[in-house]
Amino acid sequence: MKVFLDTSAVAKRYIAEPGSDQVLALCQQADALVVSIICLPELISTLSRLVREKKLGKLAYQKLKTTAVGDLADADLCQITPEVLASVVHLLEAYPLRAMDALHVACALACSPDVFVSADHRQLIAARKAGLKTVDVSSAEC
Repeated sequence: MKVFLDTSAVAKRYIAEPGSDQVLALCQQADALVVSIICLPELISTLSRLVREKKLGKLAYQKLKTTAVGDLADADLCQITPEVLASVVHLLEAYPLRAMDALHVACALACSPDVFVSADHRQLIAARKAGLKTVDVSSAEC
């Protein structure tokens, strides 16, 4: 199974929160994991924010960063191409998405995964309406 994870889903691999177990299970079932090229910078932004908020220690941050960089090196990266950018524009005009969320959906559309995994409800609605099969990992009850 080809699984596309947006950054909200990837973060659940490293930060224990509702939905983390579901993300880990999907990763175990996957034959291929796909992420957008922007996933790592967004993940580092999230982890750095947690350090600034004193919710994550600096040593824990370094360990998570090293693990994430290694894990994402094994994932397939969807690049930002002219076709992906055209899809982003279409998605932004059609749905109430933030630019980076539209970029994740456009990347997923470009690589045709079996499932698109996210914890962002607006993004999941847009992905579903755009033709992707979605998995909502926003809570443990999903």
